[in-house]
Order: sequence, then C-alpha cells, then structure tokens
Amino acid sequence: MIVPTPVRQRAELLRQQLEHHNYRYYVLDDPEIPDAEYDRLLRELQDLEATHPALATPDSPTQRVGGAPLSSLPEVPHRLPMLSLNNALDAAEMREFDRRVRTGLGQETVVYAAEPKLDGLAISLLYEDGLLTRAATRGDGQRGEDVTAQVRTIHSLPLRLRPVSGQPWPDQLEVRGEVFLTHARFRAFNEQARRSGGKPFANPRNAAAGSLRQLDPRITARRRLDLFCYGLGAIAAPPPPWTGTHVASLDQLAAWGLPVSPERCLLSGVEACIAYHAELAARRDALPYDIDGVVFKVNRRADQERLGFAARAPRWAVAFKFPAQEALTQVAAVAFQVGRTGALTPVARLRPVQVGGVTVANATLHNIDEVRRKDVRVGDTVYVRRAGDVIPEVVRVLPERRPPGTLPVTLPARCPVCGSDVLRVEGEAVARCTGGLYCGAQRREALRHFASRRAMDIEGLGEKLIDQVVEQGLVQDPADLYRLTQADWAGLERMGERSADNLLAALARSRRTTLARFIYALGIREVGEATAAALAAHFRDFDALLQARRDDLLQTGGIKGVGLKTAAALVDWLAAHPGDSPPAATPEGLADWLASLRIRGLGRALAGRIVACFPTIVALRQARVEQLRAGTSSVVEGVGPVVSQHLLAFFAQAHNRAVIAKLRDPAIGGITWTVPAPAAGAFSGDAAPAPLAGTTLVLTGALSQPREQVKARLEALGAKVAGSVSGKTDLVIAGRDAGSKLDKAQALGIRILDEDALWAMLDAAG
Repeated sequence: MIVPTPVRQRAELLRQQLEHHNYRYYVLDDPEIPDAEYDRLLRELQDLEATHPALATPDSPTQRVGGAPLSSLPEVPHRLPMLSLNNALDAAEMREFDRRVRTGLGQETVVYAAEPKLDGLAISLLYEDGLLTRAATRGDGQRGEDVTAQVRTIHSLPLRLRPVSGQPWPDQLEVRGEVFLTHARFRAFNEQARRSGGKPFANPRNAAAGSLRQLDPRITARRRLDLFCYGLGAIAAPPPPWTGTHVASLDQLAAWGLPVSPERCLLSGVEACIAYHAELAARRDALPYDIDGVVFKVNRRADQERLGFAARAPRWAVAFKFPAQEALTQVAAVAFQVGRTGALTPVARLRPVQVGGVTVANATLHNIDEVRRKDVRVGDTVYVRRAGDVIPEVVRVLPERRPPGTLPVTLPARCPVCGSDVLRVEGEAVARCTGGLYCGAQRREALRHFASRRAMDIEGLGEKLIDQVVEQGLVQDPADLYRLTQADWAGLERMGERSADNLLAALARSRRTTLARFIYALGIREVGEATAAALAAHFRDFDALLQARRDDLLQTGGIKGVGLKTAAALVDWLAAHPGDSPPAATPEGLADWLASLRIRGLGRALAGRIVACFPTIVALRQARVEQLRAGTSSVVEGVGPVVSQHLLAFFAQAHNRAVIAKLRDPAIGGITWTVPAPAAGAFSGDAAPAPLAGTTLVLTGALSQPREQVKARLEALGAKVAGSVSGKTDLVIAGRDAGSKLDKAQALGIRILDEDALWAMLDAAG
C-alpha cells in the first residue's frame, strides 16, 4: 500500500522529535517536554504505523525503550531485555487491556498484582552468591550504563542479601527496580542549589536520574537516593518455586532484605483494579515520593509466559496512568496580584490546559526574582506542573520555542489595585504595595489589625463582622468604622440592637488611646509594638513622625567604601607598626603610602577618601574602627535601614495620609492619645524629664487591670517594660500567682513591688 506523502512526512517528523526527546530524557536527564506530551507524540506515531504498516521500521521509536547510554559510563548488556510498559489512560482502556488478557488466557476473571508506578529511574541489579556485583540503568533496553558504584550509596539497598533459613538465593539473581528521590530530599537539594547559585532540578525524577549518573559516587551519596524493587530479570534455571507468582517473588525479595513497595497488593478482576487506581490516586499527594500511575501485572508466571511479549512491552502488564501533573502551554500574559499583606505575586495567565485532571489557566511565578531566573516572557511555551491541591507553577521555559520580539517581565512601580508606590527592600524577594490603609486588596487585613486588642482594641469587631462591612461596601478604610451608625451595625447578620450598642461603645472607647497604640494600629510593615512605642517616645508628636526624613531615623557615619574588615585591618596594622610613616607628609603622600600597604580592599581611590577625613598620620593613628567603617546607626531603638524604608514609604503615600487625617478628624474618627514621656535624645524642647525615665520594669502574674493598659501607662511615664528578668531589670511588679520571673528577681536581688505598691507609685508619678 502506498503511504501518502503528508503522512510519511508527519511520521518522519514524529520519529525525529521522539528520538530527540529520548536523548534528552534518557541520556541527558534534562527533558524538554513533560511525559504527557511525549506520550501524545508516541501514540500519534503508533496510530500512523498501525494505519500504514509500511511506515513501521525496526529502528522506529515505537520499537525502542529508551536512548543510547552515556559515553562517560561503561556499557553493560542486560541478561534479559528491560522492556517498557503499555499505558492505559482511562478506565475504558484498562477494561480493554483486561479483555485482551482474559481472551488470551481463556479465563473469566484474572488475578492481578498491583503496585504504584514510581516516577524515577529504572535499574537492573545483579546479585551473585548473594552479593551485589553490578547495577545498570535501563539504557536502550538491551544495554545500559554501569552505575554499580553509585547504587552502592543507596542505604536502603543491601550489598549482601540477608540469609533466610530454607530459602537459599540463586547463584545469580537479576532484580529490577526503580531509583527515586523523596519529596523532602528534592526540596532540600533545590533549596541548596538556589542558595549556592546552582541549577535546580525541574522534578524529583530528573534529580534522581542526574544523581545516579554522577561520575563521582560521593556526589550520589550526598543526594540520599531510595529504591523499590518491582520484579525479576534473568534467574538460574529451573525457576525456584517462589517465582510461581509475581506477589510471591516480591515477598521473597523482601525477605532477603530488598526494599519493595509497601503499597503492593493482589486484586481479582478489572473492577477491583480500577477501584484501587482511584483509591491510590486520592492518596497520591500524601505519599513521600512521586508516582504517576499504577502497574497491574498478571500474577501467575505461567499465565505471563502464555501471553508473551509485543515489540517493546509485555502483553501481561499495563501502566494505568494518572492524569498528567505536567503539561505544555503558552503564556498569554503576566499579571501581578496583591495579597492581603500587600505582597505582589506575579501570575502567568496561560492558554488553558489540562493538568492533573483539571483545567489550568493560571500559574504562580512566586516573585520577580523567580520570573527573572526562569526568564518567563509573554508568548513563551512553558512547562506547567500541578501536584494535588498545590497551586500550579511554571517549572521551566522552552526558549527554543520563544517567538521573536518578546521582552523581559518588569516589576510594576505602582500597585495595580490602588496605585500606591511598590516598595522592594534590598535583600528581600517580595515587593509590596505601600498603600496599607487604602489598598482594597489589603482592606480586610488592615481592618483586622487596626481593631486588634494590642492596637485600637475595638472589642467585638471580629473577622466575620469585618468581612460583612467590606463585602457590603460600608467600609473602605479604618476611619469609616467610626462613621457607621447603630442602624448600620444592627443590620448586619447576627447583630441586634444590643450588640450594635456594645460595638458603638467599644468604638467610642477606642478613640482615647496612646500614641504608641495608634502607630502600631496603622499596620506599617516591620513596625511592631516595641518599635511603635520607641517611635512614640522619641517623636512624642505624631506630626513630627509624619514629617520625618531618613536623617531623623538613621545616622550615617564612617567613610564610603570602607567595610568592617578593611577598617579593622588598617587599625590593626597601624597599631602593630607604630614607627612606620609615609615618606611624604602631604595628604597625597599619605594616600600613596596607605595604598602601598597591601591591605585587602584598600586601593588608591579609597585611600584618598580616608585621607580626606584624616589628613595626617597622627590623626589616622587615633581613628577608631567605627569612625572608619561606613554604616548607619539607629536614632530610634529598633528602627534600622529596613524599618525606616517601610516607614518613609508608608507616610509618603497620599492615600495613607488622607486616611490618617480622617482618623484624627474630630468629626470622623476623633482619635486622641496621651503624650508619652520623651526618650533620651528625643527633640522634646524644654519638657520636664519623665518620672520613670531610664527605669526597666517587668510585669509578672495576674493584675486587676489588663496588662496592656498597665504597660501603656508605665511607658507613658518613661519606663521601659521588658518581657524577661535580667541583670538590667530595675523593678519587678508581681501580681497574683507570679511564677519563675518572680523567683529569678528574688535570686538577683531586684526590687519587687506588689500591685498595691504599683498603684501608689503611679498615683505619685501622676
């Protein structure tokens, strides 16, 4: 029969593509396409060859198992070929496989052995006189790579079989198995690769294959591979009795100490197989390793021999695959989603594709660093993976399929939800919207934090109420909480008039607070309670904080470009050589002399900057490390470079300032606070010193008033309230049932006051 030219050309193209992907998968351990895409191409070629038998050739990929072995590892022949398995992709194909088996055997019902299909690397093990003498990869099915030294590093695999009384092992025993990497070890390896600048693997299968085929077994050992045995290869004749069934063979291997799958079982009839497949699919993501289906084998060895083999697979076994967890698709767009904390997450909008049994149209890109590392661009063909309920992610890009004219993805300068500035602090992977009080994406989180006990302490305003007022559009920002009427609150689900009255009373109480609580309630990133208290004590006036510049928060010192090691090395050298001095007393001569000292990091340009600050050798010898070293120091305790960035960015947003103005407006929020005592170094004019300034206290035990209120009153008087007792503690306030803190204070001889003495002290302090 003459094969039409377009069909012949398509078959030739499919052969070329499949051979290329065989090489990437089996030889390089770096596949370009997911298994589902490879299976689709192979099935298309199989269908063409079935329709046009003249197309079938002995070297067709449909007649092969894998690819040529790596040239860098020795080649070894398999005593019995390592064949592949035919696939069943759904229950109908599984029933068709069972029909063929029953017809071939003339049986009504067939008993099958079932076990998970591991997604790893097939291996052949040869034991001689019970000793492991050789291990080889599948290769092309006839010959593979000798990886004996690498396999010996797998701790779960015995190098010598365990003797069992009455069950001697054959003189020569060939065992087939699958090498794999657990999820935990895969994640740990990839995390280490990212930290060290290495290339992470796309999935555990690639990691296992790449690890096993390392030329240096010490590298393989560090990867900590695992292995399950799933069958027999060549075995001495006549076959021992335990080879009569597949299940008995695995039980015997397990008795000799070889690892086998704990999920293996025996099933009667195809419907039991389909039910087991569904049950294992439901548990798939809970297993500590990857599986991509279930292998069903006719259990009786005599029945296997009757059924025999096709060109590349046995007729008595099938791999009933799970829905593919990986697929190829295209990136239609890249959008940035804003989370409840303001984090911007890039998301790939995809051409919809079936992955893991569901239609996937979006995939996370994690953060902008990941986008750049993977170089994901609009128009790219990408490898998408979904495991169980995990959000789909783009695993890798196929740059060879990239259309011309694509551009790298850039981080937006403005929040896509509210238009506020986007801030990415140096050293952090996540970029965030700075419009925390205004941004719609952050609204629920901002309100929850604002109303929390340690912030404005609005009793009764929980998450469910917050959800309702946001969903109904009653509240756009925290200031709107104070605008709602009794009728507004009473109209919400599970809220009556009494509950509404109680909530209005709580809102009224919250209007009188402390400056520290108000600052904390704004939800500025990295500004916790302690930092808010320090800012309140330092600035005392909120408007002063609102107008603060970087210089008001941080002091910059030292000499630009001089690091700690260079500064310390220079000071140490000068101290060790008191008699040495530059040949010329001019600043230029001093700079040349410093550059000639060969101190690491100290070149001529940097020496010139040092001399500009310390123009003589006498002045330079008197310099301290902290005077030389470039750096910043905090003006306010707890406010370093990162916190100051978040503070300044937050207050720079007009949206945030507008909400703050509404909160302070007597006609809207009406929030006021007590003025805290000035902290040391604060610009407080001629204010009198706080009564408890410089005193460090610790509260322990139960008090008659909420501890947060007591703490706020003490801090307003200048005290520092610490969480633990130490040698720096001046005073411990002990309430009822005080415990270990009181014991420690007594042991250290620290002054202790009971609650009555506390109130007397507070009354005296005013």
